[in-house]
Amino acid sequence: MPKYVIEREIPGAGNLTTEQLKGISQTSCGVLSKMGSEIQWLQSYVTTDKIYCVYISPNEELVLEHARQGGFPANSVSKVSAIIDPTTAE
Repeated sequence: MPKYVIEREIPGAGNLTTEQLKGISQTSCGVLSKMGSEIQWLQSYVTTDKIYCVYISPNEELVLEHARQGGFPANSVSKVSAIIDPTTAE
């Protein structure tokens, strides 16, 4: 199943409290449970003004629907074409 990286522009994201991040996570998980098992959230990376999320989904439209239902921005959605890491150099 394809992986997608979603860029969410959220000013001050890096200053969100643990409780705020928990609330965002709970909202996301609630929407995902209603959407079924086709779409899965793997993890997210919080930076100064953005959150980068990694999802598994059959298509981009489902990723965008999750964002709409959860009230999250989805400033860009990119399909992952390859994954590399240090072992790729071996």
